[in-house]
Amino acid sequence: MARRKAATGWAGLFTRNAQALSRIALRAGRQAAAKAVKPALERARPPRGAGDWIAGVALGAAGARRYHLHRPPGVKAGERLPLMVMLHGCGQDAKSFATSTRMNAIATRERFLVLYPEQDRLANAQGCWNWFDTRTGRAQGEVALILAAIDQVIRLYGADTGRVAICGLSAGASMAALVAASHPRRIQAVAMHSGVPPGAAGSTATALAAMQGRRAVGVVASARSQAALAAAPPATLPPLLVIQGNADHVVASANARAAAVAWAHAGVAREGAPRRVQRGQRYAMLVTDFRRRAKVFVTLVEVDGLGHAWSGGAVGHAFSDPRGPDASRLVWAFAARQFG
Repeated sequence: MARRKAATGWAGLFTRNAQALSRIALRAGRQAAAKAVKPALERARPPRGAGDWIAGVALGAAGARRYHLHRPPGVKAGERLPLMVMLHGCGQDAKSFATSTRMNAIATRERFLVLYPEQDRLANAQGCWNWFDTRTGRAQGEVALILAAIDQVIRLYGADTGRVAICGLSAGASMAALVAASHPRRIQAVAMHSGVPPGAAGSTATALAAMQGRRAVGVVASARSQAALAAAPPATLPPLLVIQGNADHVVASANARAAAVAWAHAGVAREGAPRRVQRGQRYAMLVTDFRRRAKVFVTLVEVDGLGHAWSGGAVGHAFSDPRGPDASRLVWAFAARQFG
């Protein structure tokens, strides 16, 4: 009888322990699942602010790319709005780029659409646009996908074909310039923030050298022979804005001047005297305009103390420095002048 009680006691203890372990495992599983789902839910949640955050997919010969579109509130049927295309940098996606640049707030106030194409991690593990991979044609394939996204937004959401600007950060900046140089009649203004000029690289190895500034001088010296720019007649190249921090240790600041000079040479524009500008307590910037006849064709903005980050971006975000001049305002003001 005593043995039966002991056995029952051990069996009960085992059962209770097994039940406790099951509860712990179930709780841990739920926490792990919640932790895995949380980033996906956060990505699906639209950025803060007024307006619509519309998801879409562009298809092409090179595959498919997701995109998001910010549409300001109160758009009327048949209304044609300007379109700003924003290409994120490595390690970013559409939402993080929209949040850090705060371009949507400007779009809501000034009434324009903002398109955020998103690179697929299967196409590049770091989320970089493959602007440099021109030898294999992968770069051109991504250009076509971005244009397909633009076409879709024009067709479905009433973007104005005569008022399209494209802008990017880092790898996105280089891809923006490639899109504009390859299809200049489709784009009315282009802005490069911390990028490498088109034609500076044709592979991963040469892209790294270009980022470090080792190929920038060659781009300037042979501006007219660069395939990316020579393909476009000078009269059709859209005006270019270049923004670059002089404390950038990822993309050498020499690339900014290389891009501005190469574009200006291709468009037969002359360099003017630089002027120093500082607004409040923000970093100072050196602004140089290149004019074709009386009109500004290229503007180079070199920002003191800015690293590899969006100038004037939101606080607490990667690749964003709120202490710099507001790059989003500069980009829109530059584009709006071309539209006007």
